[in-house]
Amino acid sequence: MKVLVIWRLLTVGGVNAGWRNRAIYFKKNGIETEFLYTTDHGGLHIMEDVAKVYITKDEQEIIKMIKKNSYDAIIVVDTGAAYKWIRKAKYKGPVLIEARTPELIKLMPHLKTFKRIQPQVIIVPSQYQKRLVSILTDEVPIQVIYNGVDNQFFTALAPEEIHYEHEPILPVGKKIIGWIGRTDKRKNWPMLLEIAKQIKSERSDIEIWLIGGAQSVQREEFAAAWKDEGLTDILKWFPVIHYQQMPHMYAKIRESGGCTLATTKSESFGNTFIESMACGVPVVASNMMPINEIVINGETGLLFRGQNVEDAVKQIYQILDDPHLHGRMSVTARKHVEETFKIQLVADQYVKLLKSIVNEHAHIDGEVSNE
Repeated sequence: MKVLVIWRLLTVGGVNAGWRNRAIYFKKNGIETEFLYTTDHGGLHIMEDVAKVYITKDEQEIIKMIKKNSYDAIIVVDTGAAYKWIRKAKYKGPVLIEARTPELIKLMPHLKTFKRIQPQVIIVPSQYQKRLVSILTDEVPIQVIYNGVDNQFFTALAPEEIHYEHEPILPVGKKIIGWIGRTDKRKNWPMLLEIAKQIKSERSDIEIWLIGGAQSVQREEFAAAWKDEGLTDILKWFPVIHYQQMPHMYAKIRESGGCTLATTKSESFGNTFIESMACGVPVVASNMMPINEIVINGETGLLFRGQNVEDAVKQIYQILDDPHLHGRMSVTARKHVEETFKIQLVADQYVKLLKSIVNEHAHIDGEVSNE
């Protein structure tokens, strides 16, 4: 079986990290995955070693590619223009939709019209996202399939396995808070700066690592505020960390007795949460859906109220200052990922869904041809 995944943005982010894991598992199950992106935002290194990647905005080139490659199924991820390409290519196979954008106003253009394409199913990564999508459409079945993580790759590395010589360098005598993601409004970097300011005024034994943001729209705005607020000593920024180095980054945080922090205002899932937990690193984030679907409050991390800076700092200190709690959460987090988000579990659900849809479509198509 051969499938095409269409998404506008080739980013270093959760959607592509999730699809990387899925594509590897698909290949083991006889499914070849190819990807079409219209814009590369620095994410090519995540995908190029696992699957064929096309990057183009040229409509004629895209139509020609769809016609030529005889895909058994096409999966469209938040890309409204794809329906037009599929229709113009006269593609007759099954179409699946992934709805990933966690904001209604941005999700609407991708779901309000399918341009005479009838998708078989809409796949979402959380119960929260299912509720959101159901507001916009009731024409297509909606199925929840969580993102998965390869917990052989994202795992609690032993000290002798860690690449200490690579950035970020683990400082002596400091506990690390990791903040991973784009520097944009939804990820809420202004709250990160407020948290950094409070911690700096109270402690000298904590360092914050911001991982990512090299090509974020607000990177210059963030950089200016970060310097103006005098936070370059406590908050270290690493705009690009190669995907293959991420388990080592999490390992350094765990070894320091630290945690990861998310200040995001909205998510449809959040891959960094399951990566962090798979590596034995507790998570501190806002107590909202779908984060509380993923992180078990008090067991695999601690959740703070809304966007409350003081409460966020309180939860961070609770984990960092209690080695017993940190150790217990580290073990529980790994077990939680093993039981709920392991790639073999969640990708197998996707494989079964794909095969049933493709087989059913082939059966119906065969009956029509016979008539």
